[in-house]
Amino acid sequence: MINHDNIHNSSNDSKKNLASHFLGKILFNHSHAYAYSSAECYIRIKEDFHHEGDVTIGVFFPIHTMYTGNKVPHPYLPNVYTDFHIHYNFKIYQLVLALVFAIEEINRNPHLLPNISLGFDFYNVPYSEKNILMNALIWLTGLSNLRSLHCNYNCLKERKTSAVITGPSWVKSAHIGTLLQLYKFPQFTVGPFEPIFSDRSQFNSLYQLVPEGTTLSLAMVSLMLHFGWIWVGLIIPDDHRGTQFLADIREKMEKNQVCIAFVEMIQSTWNSFSYKYWKSLGIIQETLANIIIIYGDNDLLQGLMTNLGQQVLTSKVWVMTSEWDVTNIADYFLLDSFHGSLIFSQPHEQVAEFINFIKTVNPYKYPEDNYLPKLWFLFFKCSFSKLDCHLLENCQPNASLELLPRHMFDMVMSEDSYNTYKAVYIVAQSLHEMSLHQVQMQPFRNGERLVFFPWQLHPFLRNIHTGANMALEWKQKLDDDKYDILNFWNFPKGLGLKVKVGNFLPNAPQSQQLTLSEKMIRWPERYLEIPKSVCSESCGPGFRKVSLEGKAVCCYDRTPCADNEISNETADMDQCMKCPENHYAETEKKHCLQKAVSFLNHEDPLGISLTTIALCFSVLTTAVLGLFVKHRDTPIVKANNRTLSYTLLITLTVCFLCALLFIGRPNTTTCILQQITFGGAFTVALATVLAKAITVVIAFKVTFPRRVVRWLIISKAPNLIIPMCTLIHLVFCGIWLGTSPPFLDQDYHAEHGHIILVCNKGSDFAFHGILGYLCSLALGSFTMAFMSRNLPDTFNEAKFLSFSMLVFFCVWVTFLPVYHSTKGKVMVAMEVFSILASSAALLGFIFVPKCYIILIRPDKNSVHHIRNRPHSRRNNPLKT
Repeated sequence: MINHDNIHNSSNDSKKNLASHFLGKILFNHSHAYAYSSAECYIRIKEDFHHEGDVTIGVFFPIHTMYTGNKVPHPYLPNVYTDFHIHYNFKIYQLVLALVFAIEEINRNPHLLPNISLGFDFYNVPYSEKNILMNALIWLTGLSNLRSLHCNYNCLKERKTSAVITGPSWVKSAHIGTLLQLYKFPQFTVGPFEPIFSDRSQFNSLYQLVPEGTTLSLAMVSLMLHFGWIWVGLIIPDDHRGTQFLADIREKMEKNQVCIAFVEMIQSTWNSFSYKYWKSLGIIQETLANIIIIYGDNDLLQGLMTNLGQQVLTSKVWVMTSEWDVTNIADYFLLDSFHGSLIFSQPHEQVAEFINFIKTVNPYKYPEDNYLPKLWFLFFKCSFSKLDCHLLENCQPNASLELLPRHMFDMVMSEDSYNTYKAVYIVAQSLHEMSLHQVQMQPFRNGERLVFFPWQLHPFLRNIHTGANMALEWKQKLDDDKYDILNFWNFPKGLGLKVKVGNFLPNAPQSQQLTLSEKMIRWPERYLEIPKSVCSESCGPGFRKVSLEGKAVCCYDRTPCADNEISNETADMDQCMKCPENHYAETEKKHCLQKAVSFLNHEDPLGISLTTIALCFSVLTTAVLGLFVKHRDTPIVKANNRTLSYTLLITLTVCFLCALLFIGRPNTTTCILQQITFGGAFTVALATVLAKAITVVIAFKVTFPRRVVRWLIISKAPNLIIPMCTLIHLVFCGIWLGTSPPFLDQDYHAEHGHIILVCNKGSDFAFHGILGYLCSLALGSFTMAFMSRNLPDTFNEAKFLSFSMLVFFCVWVTFLPVYHSTKGKVMVAMEVFSILASSAALLGFIFVPKCYIILIRPDKNSVHHIRNRPHSRRNNPLKT
């Protein structure tokens, strides 16, 4: 690599040969110019230059860097390579112009440092650490040949140097700072805040002009949350700053459920572009993350950024800090990878006259500036004079830096330029304070000037106020740490505008910390709306997230919400919200709707059917009762215990009508009446059937004396079974109502979207006890009737009683499992159906045959028919 020493220690003939050998072209990239040396003047012009003054400031900025790609040795020049390049950084050159602008303002100001002029010594900071310290030593000692350096502090040059300004690279500032620290030289850094410099045991003479920036990670995460970006990539330098930033932003992201898609930690500088960069570039191109945060400075990540700028990555939105110069290569392609980027910049003032000053800068006005002739040669087609490399010929008329495109040179004062401007004023004000202090102590005599050592400035520097009544040493600690959010407009390529679209105020209430004007933001040309950056598609309403094992929390699957659960207001819900019991989830499971109250209504098809059947059977039973009353003196009515038949028919009418208590809107009264009426009516009916069966058995089967049998039949003793059974039922009901009576209940789950009003039995044990009691009566009646099935069949109803009890028993035994397997209105309908079916069985099997004889075969319903009918001994046991 060709460095400063190699070039200037060569002979003039060697320089001419070297200059003639470097034929090439100029490439403008990333607001820098690359040049192959095309004239001897590029070698002859020195890198450092000076502006005379009574007191000077040392300035060390890396305006250009010389490097070689493959280190191809020159055929006859030692330590010289044929693939020699010069890399210009015009953004940093603006810092030099800000320095000149500030010094000129101060020198014109009669109230600041009167009779004392400020000057500066500029040295380019090379890439090599050895050369960095060498230039600093040359400046400190004033010796051009360090080989003859054998001195201590007293060897310092007589020129009155006051302070040093370095930057923006913290690495180069640290190298220079280790040397300056030996002499307690005040040093100002204009680059990003560096935590290492806060160690006062190592750098107690160093001042940083920027706040610490502790809220940068919070500001970036707030931006992510504002736009819903939860899948974000990170590109950071592999050093202590990158590690600290990664720890800070990872903590903020985890708290807010923002995930890191990838982390690329870059180790090399811009000119060591190895295969690892290509690997990183591949990861960036293939990642699903459309938002990528870039943290670091130009020195560390320049190589990757340069190559990213040459790609067409229009699907990525870059979030970065103002340390980056995102202007890009000036080619003829309209699209730029960095168009639409968002930049976090700490706000700084704009000096109104700076732009006017830039317009007047030219090599003729500032002949000591060694870079201006090179810029005019590169951009305005000037040629170097053959007599003096600092003289130009054949230049374009009215050539000015304002004519350069913004991607090459931006006239707006940058943050680093403003800090350089501010540093000069801080030094001038501290010198002014020190001179006033010396005058008070001992006035200057004629011809005497300000005499001081640089370390004597520290007390005055620490007391200098830099705005808002804040001392310099505390400014970075007490600063509000605000950030402006800039949007980079670079379409078409070369536009290069940075437009403020918002800000971040960490001391404001949380809801007001981030302010954005979304309408002003221009996104990459691929996006017509705010871009998305997610690992998994958002779970829409009606779905919830399902975590994937081994994946980040932002990567998930989705599944529909369970029944009666919704997810509506927020996307990507971890859990669905359960609807209240009186609400239900709609089909799409976005909202909970009020359930409609429902019950077995008379107006429903099922309710109408059951009501009609109950009324029809009750009317039919009443008709049968009327028929029996009308034919009460006929043999068939009298033969089957007329009184019990009347009782049974009346009870059956009540049974049919009690089914109506189950239809319609229930209330507490109807709930109680349902069970009492149903149980009581069927108890009387079954007791009546049992009395009938016992009467037949007594008449034909009992072996009591005939007189006793006649008395039992005449006295109607079997009829006492009815009140006895009824009394037992009433006792059961009393216990039921006294302990756990039926009550009105609401069934929220029986029917989707409805609240079913049902009667809760109160006590399942009591309800099933009543059913068991009724079935035991039916079983007893069936047993008695079955015993008398083969008795003389003249008007013998034993078989019909047996069949009716068998059907009754089957209906209610079948009812239990069906009842417990249904809910809501269907359960009520099943109970009503069982009541109607069992009642109809009693009516049909017991009374239909009698009605048939009374109405269709009245000839069989006569005494004459009964007497003339033959009877076998088997069928007529009375005949013996």
